[in-house]
Amino acid sequence: MNIAAIRQTAKERFKGTCRVCRVCDGRACAGEMPGMGGTGTGSSFMANVEALAAIKLNLRTIHDASEPDISFELFGYKLSMPILAAPVAGVRLNMGGAVPEADFVMAVIGGSKAAGSVGMTGDGPGPVLYNTGVDVIRANGGRGIPIIKPRLAEEIVTRIRQAEEAGAWAVGVDVDAAGIIGMVRVGEPVGPKTVEAWREIIAATDLPFILKGIMTVEDAKASVEAGAAAIVVSNHGGRVLDHTLGTADVLPEIAEAVKGDVFVLVDGGVRSGVDVLKMLALGANAVLAGRPLVIAAVGGGAEGVTMVLDQYADQLRSAMILTGCASLDEIDRSILVF
Repeated sequence: MNIAAIRQTAKERFKGTCRVCRVCDGRACAGEMPGMGGTGTGSSFMANVEALAAIKLNLRTIHDASEPDISFELFGYKLSMPILAAPVAGVRLNMGGAVPEADFVMAVIGGSKAAGSVGMTGDGPGPVLYNTGVDVIRANGGRGIPIIKPRLAEEIVTRIRQAEEAGAWAVGVDVDAAGIIGMVRVGEPVGPKTVEAWREIIAATDLPFILKGIMTVEDAKASVEAGAAAIVVSNHGGRVLDHTLGTADVLPEIAEAVKGDVFVLVDGGVRSGVDVLKMLALGANAVLAGRPLVIAAVGGGAEGVTMVLDQYADQLRSAMILTGCASLDEIDRSILVF
């Protein structure tokens, strides 16, 4: 198995729902929702990729950073890299049923675990998607983080209890899914909540709680006020609101405002270990990869996911050597050129 073979197999299995483009930038799949594309014009998906591509790096080689350490700690757990699998669910709806849902989730969670990282699982209409994720996390000794849709408070708490019973490392909600009308139409209402409402939900569990879908300083500060352990700077892969900024555009001011009070994660347009380095330099503690690991899971199962994560880790180490960073703590904006 190699990356090229994984991508070719994935392309065949997707049958057009994802073209597995050489450059995954949202142009070919713009507006394909359901599907793998960005909503509307696709500009939010494209903005994620373009924002990262616009940032350049300072090349430095006269230093002693020859063996960078990329290990880090998340909620007390030691990981081999600051690269996690983002939550994705709905293979039948969004990927044309390329593989069975359970097989997909097992690939993401098992492949992340084998790479020394951790994966997140998703939620969606009906109980199957969320339950499948929790079941796979349980089968992997709790090594995983289920992410819940912003449902009614009592329904979120019910799903939190499932995560606790499965031994999950943490739990979270993708708050940027608050406007998904499709959930409402099938009788599963989602929507925004106040700081007070989130504070009550977060207080209902001892698990570290993640609020995913933060794109402003105001929401980041509100997350801290509500008691979140971590936030994910994210526009839902460009899949919920057209014409947003890219996550790399808003990350610096968010990190400056709340890093240290809350763990700062980010996703959006990450396609290599070099992109991971850029996000870390912009202020993230760690980075989530989404579509690249979806392709890896569909085309190569758990082994494919592990292979892509290991590739990104190697690219990150190489990029750290070539920018003079011996550890994650040494990565800062001085290595960047805007």
